[in-house]
Amino acid sequence: MKRQTVIGIFDYGIDAQMAAQELEKSGIPSNKIDVAVHGARDKSNAAPQQQQPQSRDNDSRVGNFFNSLIDNRDESAKYSHAAQNGSIVTVHTSSEEEAKKVSQTLDKCGAIDVNERASQQRGTAQSAKGNWTNSSESIPVVEENLQVGKREVETGGVKLRSRIIERPVEENLRLREEHVNVERRPVNRPASEKDLSTFKDGEKTMTEHAEIPMVNKEARVVEEVRLNKDTTEHTEKIQEKVRKQDVEVDKLNPRNEHQDPNKNRDIK
Repeated sequence: MKRQTVIGIFDYGIDAQMAAQELEKSGIPSNKIDVAVHGARDKSNAAPQQQQPQSRDNDSRVGNFFNSLIDNRDESAKYSHAAQNGSIVTVHTSSEEEAKKVSQTLDKCGAIDVNERASQQRGTAQSAKGNWTNSSESIPVVEENLQVGKREVETGGVKLRSRIIERPVEENLRLREEHVNVERRPVNRPASEKDLSTFKDGEKTMTEHAEIPMVNKEARVVEEVRLNKDTTEHTEKIQEKVRKQDVEVDKLNPRNEHQDPNKNRDIK
């Protein structure tokens, strides 16, 4: 496991604190995060270029800190100079993947590009030594715009499932049955011609009948279950905060040191 130290330098202490909070939200333990605030803590105090210079002891501590991390003295001096009037967020990571995630979070929160800042400072120094009429400085004014869209998500639904349920039923049915009865009764009379005509071998048959139940089932549709959807619309108010940079312009008048510093201040 390769341990790495990731450093982010911010112009303002409030940005460094917010970056530390974002790192904790992303899963970085707080005991791995160190925040050192130098210079302006709030953006309302002063612009980075107008912050008061730090003491020599503080410069020495910052320089020793970067010397202990960076072997190249030129690179160490470049980081030390960039951090003199800024705030430092130091994160001790346990893997390259974690270091990459921390670096992306710091960049997202507004960590300065040290190489770009050093190039700007060198350009400022050269402009101050060269032709004054051609020197120029610029501060990009960044403003966030709110973009609101929508996407479709599943919020629920209804599933129909059918199954067969058996239940017992009863019906009362009256049934008829026939029974043949044999009766013998004694008689004593002379035989008639009719009687004599039956005086021979023969047989008589009487059949019994009975009713039995007949069961038949008829399937009938008694209900229909349908699925359909109704679409409704509603208006939802989206409340969010967007940020915009304000640039304060202070007009310098070194000829009159006792002039009110707020007299010539413009805010754009």
